[in-house]
Amino acid sequence: MTDHADQVLTALRKAPSFAGVKTVDRITRLGGLTNLVHRVDMGDVSVIVRIPGEGTEDYIDRKVEAHNARAAAVAGVSPEVIYAEPDSGLMISATVPDIETMTPALFASRKGSPARAGAALAKLHRSGEVFEFRFEPFAMIEEYLKILSTKDVTLPEGYDEIVAEAEPIKDVLANADITLAPCHCDPLCENFLDDGRLMWIVDWEYSGMSDPLWDVGDLSVEAEMDAAQEAELIGSYFGREPTSAEVGRVVIHKAMCDLLWTLWGLIQHADNNPAEDFWAYATGRFNRCKALMQDTEFQAHVDAVRAG
Repeated sequence: MTDHADQVLTALRKAPSFAGVKTVDRITRLGGLTNLVHRVDMGDVSVIVRIPGEGTEDYIDRKVEAHNARAAAVAGVSPEVIYAEPDSGLMISATVPDIETMTPALFASRKGSPARAGAALAKLHRSGEVFEFRFEPFAMIEEYLKILSTKDVTLPEGYDEIVAEAEPIKDVLANADITLAPCHCDPLCENFLDDGRLMWIVDWEYSGMSDPLWDVGDLSVEAEMDAAQEAELIGSYFGREPTSAEVGRVVIHKAMCDLLWTLWGLIQHADNNPAEDFWAYATGRFNRCKALMQDTEFQAHVDAVRAG
């Protein structure tokens, strides 16, 4: 049992199917930067209980999340949602047996895992499911800046200049011929569960309709993929050679995801989230973004997207 056992049991009993549960076999704390996430084992039944972290209601719409999590389950890429409270953010879902929760190291060592991740993202994006919310990174950057303006925190040096340099990219993407798709939008490695045959995807807090290549580029960044891993991911995703414009969108989104999540990290830092050193997280992401945008080949990728 964990330090949060009573809290987890209270949450579990809110689900009608578990209202009468008095004891369980085991409660195991799982990963999570902003939420309390536990696996609860009861005989031959196992579920995941997710209790939202304090302050997350400032930037996460839990009703949208619940809808999208259920749609992702219908698409066949995410576990069944057993119970969700859209007002509180409590969510109870089925577990996936015999999985590894992915990390950058596991993406490097588990043979075929980039390909399985690419196949899972393609299955989601081509499912025909419609997510609530429009995930628009530049609008979210503006929203996060508004949130930060109410908090005691300093932006990394040079952030405003990089945001200004990204402004023309916003117009290039807006003018590109992009079909929106249901997207995860926050593809941390830990949100991918690998059973060696299929890759499952969990945690739909930031999900919405968006450019599907955001997910591809962001996962490459989060998994710290080298060129060979990224090629495997992209090859599996497309099932063909991507066009120069498609590769350009992946590269652009690799930079833009770091720009966006820099601000998210600063919000966590300002809120004194103890999960990790979020100042180091934010500045590390910002420096990586700046390095990519200042690479001599970056403009060629932007031009390829502009040309279509």
